[in-house]
Amino acid sequence: MPLFDTRVPAVLLRTDRNPFHHGTLGAVRSLGRTGVEVHVVADCAGSPVGRSRFVRRLHAPPAADAGPDEIAAVLHRVAATLAGPAVLVPMDDASAVAVGRLRAGLAPDYLLPDPSHVLPEHVADKAELAAVCAALNVPHPVTVAPDSAARAASAAWRLGLPVVAKWSRPWLLPAGSGLRSTVLVRSAQEARELYARTAEAGSPLLLQEFLPPGEDRDWFVHGYADRAGTLVAGGTGRKLHSWPRGAGLTAVGAWAELPQLWRLAARLVAELGYRGILDLDFRRCATTGRYHLLDFNPRPGAQFRLFTDTADLDVVRALHLDLTRRPLPDGQPRPGRTFVVENYAPLTALRPAPAGRELAWHAQDDLAPGLAMWSLWGAHVSRRLSARLRPTAPVPARPHVPPARHADAPTAPDLSGDEKAGSR
Repeated sequence: MPLFDTRVPAVLLRTDRNPFHHGTLGAVRSLGRTGVEVHVVADCAGSPVGRSRFVRRLHAPPAADAGPDEIAAVLHRVAATLAGPAVLVPMDDASAVAVGRLRAGLAPDYLLPDPSHVLPEHVADKAELAAVCAALNVPHPVTVAPDSAARAASAAWRLGLPVVAKWSRPWLLPAGSGLRSTVLVRSAQEARELYARTAEAGSPLLLQEFLPPGEDRDWFVHGYADRAGTLVAGGTGRKLHSWPRGAGLTAVGAWAELPQLWRLAARLVAELGYRGILDLDFRRCATTGRYHLLDFNPRPGAQFRLFTDTADLDVVRALHLDLTRRPLPDGQPRPGRTFVVENYAPLTALRPAPAGRELAWHAQDDLAPGLAMWSLWGAHVSRRLSARLRPTAPVPARPHVPPARHADAPTAPDLSGDEKAGSR
């Protein structure tokens, strides 16, 4: 019996409009190389992903602001073009949340992980994650959910500037708003102004204790929780470089075994009854040495291909094998292996990698996406530079008004009722 059931296609779903989402390309190649038929439901206009020879067919995605019913309709239309049920792989948080809500209606057409009482939106929601960490005694930065602009300002002072500002449900941020899922807030006034955009953001603002980045402090865990609830495939990795620096996607990552993080991830899966692919982000506190859970992403991380073991197993392949009732091959970890996103770390991509390396875009058996990336990336950077260099009308000077003494910083700010979690 062949390892993969190639009679069962895979459908990759992504609702965000990022043309440079290399994780989607990784999933296309991972499954396509096994002979599995891969369909992509995403906006691939101007994206290198659509150039891959492993894409069987591109399908038009739901509208950017589509609700669950519209997403379900698109997925049912795709299913109608297939000969039988397909393995569905959400590639971003919004897709994972939608599929979690729609599971019962999608089940006849798609193979999905077993249901659990924890939906993807429960762990993807930053506020709920803080509460989960507090309940399970998992280290997590102190997180505050202010209920007014004034309390946002006082919370920023109380936590100690700078603080991290996050939107509880970042997948609800409207396109073109300029709002980012996570930003560093350096003043009480910035916290006030950000809180004022809560209605626009679509979810509550959270302020979080800032754990400074540094060498050997940023880690991640990728894995797949199978039908039995066992955490398999994947591994623990260290973020060597990020984009933007200090807080952003993994530009260069390395497979580095850290058993205590793997055990922590396995405990979370067991306590929550979680099933499916997960991507956890951690930061080590320089003072206490504890690893704080920053994010729980209920889908493949963009650098999931880093954790390809000696049997060529990764979390996306593990999902397909498990849902088609095929055994997972026995493989060994490959510590030291690296993953590089060439457009963010071009020099690193050229250096020797004795322990093995995977590039996000370039692959010898699938050259077109890598070539397309450099062409599209050059145009993208040129547009950004032109926009920055374009002259703007001068802003009229405003008269200076001395601020009221300590207007934003009461001596003892009252945060009762604000704190969602205080586990350090």
